[in-house]
Amino acid sequence: MTETLLDILSFFENAVWSYVGFPALMLVGIYLTFKSRFFQIRKFPEIVKTFYDFLTEPVTEGKGVHPLQAFFASIGGCVGVGNIVSICTAVQIGGPGALFWIWITAVVGMLVKYGEVYLAMKFRVATPTGYLGGPHYYLRRVFKTLFFPNLAALLLCIYGVEIYQFSVVTHSISYNANIPLWIVTPVLLGLVMYAAIGGVKRVGNISAFIIPIFVVIYIGMGSYVLFMHADQLSSVFESVFTYAFTPHGALGGFVGSSLLMTISQGVRRGCYTGDLGIGYASVIHSETSVTSPEKQASLVIFEIFLDTFIICTTSVVLILATGLWAQPLDASLLVQTALAEYFPFMNFFMPFFLFILGYSTINAYFVVGLKCAEFLGPRRGKMLYLAYAAIALFVFSFVDSTGAQAIMALTGGLLLPLNAYGIYKLRNEIGFVDEKIEAPAEVVQ
Repeated sequence: MTETLLDILSFFENAVWSYVGFPALMLVGIYLTFKSRFFQIRKFPEIVKTFYDFLTEPVTEGKGVHPLQAFFASIGGCVGVGNIVSICTAVQIGGPGALFWIWITAVVGMLVKYGEVYLAMKFRVATPTGYLGGPHYYLRRVFKTLFFPNLAALLLCIYGVEIYQFSVVTHSISYNANIPLWIVTPVLLGLVMYAAIGGVKRVGNISAFIIPIFVVIYIGMGSYVLFMHADQLSSVFESVFTYAFTPHGALGGFVGSSLLMTISQGVRRGCYTGDLGIGYASVIHSETSVTSPEKQASLVIFEIFLDTFIICTTSVVLILATGLWAQPLDASLLVQTALAEYFPFMNFFMPFFLFILGYSTINAYFVVGLKCAEFLGPRRGKMLYLAYAAIALFVFSFVDSTGAQAIMALTGGLLLPLNAYGIYKLRNEIGFVDEKIEAPAEVVQ
């Protein structure tokens, strides 16, 4: 019965991503890329400077949260278990060429995510304590009925309970630290509840502490391993570009893949790790105190650059350079095995990595789910959602994570075309500044 249900979920997941999600993301992303004259590439140096300017801006109390609190809360949702585990499955299934399509997905997806954040800020609603925005607000400008905005909010509620990463983190800690699962699960659940109830500000502060530590340690360790395999890097990148456009035959534990499978896996995992077109980032960024949609939305371009071109690329190149990608290993062990060759105690380091990444992601999704639940049910939505989340996270931490991953992927696959359609319909409302992006003088004091 369970196996049949998983097969059904997998079938619908593949159908949604292959025939709806993938075309929606690529078409809207390519359209916005040409419309903006490759804004994400032309303006990237100025976007980095904008981030730096925000970084030096003191956090002030006022309406809305500091732009970097929103940024770190949002990137906390991007940089997660998917950067170490899920991204490797793309290569296991689609071969080295999948990395090329992950890059392409990130480049065009930058403007899809830029568009959703821009629209969320433009059509956000002011409250006595701050702002509220997201797909369920800007989609009301697209549809005459409330069905689709409410559907987006409902899907974000489901997506907000990150059952897959919760399961991966609890199992990793339990197995490596030899702590019973029934102890690990309620402790992590309590930490998640504490973070999410504090809103975007608390989630952002936690991620601002966690993410930089992870990036420095992980990229440092990865760079050392790649340096030791420097002679392999030229052939690695050659294989990435070669097999991005040609089928890859069987090799070791790799069964081979068609070109369509390579592209599909690259796009699907690229979307998942960067949360492209899902809509959760727009809910978080819309709470910023910045009044300029262009400034805040431009931060997601830097966000995806860090997520995909720095962290995900490091993970994939690691397993390609060491040859582990073609070995019959579980995806969760690939990066760990690559690093363990040069660094001791990886059975402790990897659970630590998975914990801090999973925790930041679960927090970000959860706070979005809470806000969407309050949107759907202003009186009882929050309490009902907390109860639902507690039950779902607890139950899925004791079962196989395959079903949880399929549910998350299917939910994201349904959200993507809905958001992409809304972004396309409101395309003329999205602005791309051609002049130099100004210093962040509009932070509410």
